[in-house]
Amino acid sequence: MASESCSDANWNQLAHEYRDVGHIVVRQFLPAEEFQELRQQIDRYIAEVVPRLPDTHAFFQDRQRPETLKQMQHMGTDPWFEAYTRHPRWVELAAALLGEPASAKSPEWFNKPAGTEHPTPPHQDNYYFCLRPPQVLTMWLALDPVDEQNGCLRYVSGSHKAGLRSHGATEVLGFSQGITDYGPEDTEKEVAMILEAGDLVVHHGETIHRADPNRTTDRPRRSFAMVFQGESAQRDPEAWRNYLDNMARQHAAMGLKGATVS
Repeated sequence: MASESCSDANWNQLAHEYRDVGHIVVRQFLPAEEFQELRQQIDRYIAEVVPRLPDTHAFFQDRQRPETLKQMQHMGTDPWFEAYTRHPRWVELAAALLGEPASAKSPEWFNKPAGTEHPTPPHQDNYYFCLRPPQVLTMWLALDPVDEQNGCLRYVSGSHKAGLRSHGATEVLGFSQGITDYGPEDTEKEVAMILEAGDLVVHHGETIHRADPNRTTDRPRRSFAMVFQGESAQRDPEAWRNYLDNMARQHAAMGLKGATVS
């Protein structure tokens, strides 16, 4: 697995590794001052914007306990984060890996708080995105040190070459669909992503991945992510409608405010 630093990253080598195994690591992706600014802007967003958001944009395990904030979606409605989707470093890496011009979807933020008992189910992002061809990737920046104790990502190397697997409903907030036939042959190919704060992992939209519970008592596992779509990728309208309807039904069943079913 390629593991490059920001200063010596070779986009061509990374692109080869990405095509081969479906995931890469870039150590210390951003300059220190830019990384710090990003963290400060996330803190601002949580303090000033999140209290006004519907439950479908900011997922809490318990809305009355701010420390249980689990996921934020659609952050691009904020001017700072909308502009950030065009950050040259992110855009250039995405284009190099996809082999074509690419644009970012709205940023997201993920948290697995200390003591989180549930795992993130194995899934493929493009099951949610419904893009054909699957010229799409997710860039996931660690905001905290990440290891096997606090719920690191685990990739099934090479799984992006086999297409989409069967998914079904889960009860995990923020991950409405998970692979239904995940088995030992998958776990044997897993690679754990051990990261420092500031390290970036990138995975193909059809690379299978999951994460364990956060078994620590005092270490959150927070990350900032952006999805980049190549210019050749187009959304399958029927698959997208079906996905949205299924997600809305699950959100309504979970009692999330703002959930609608068509």
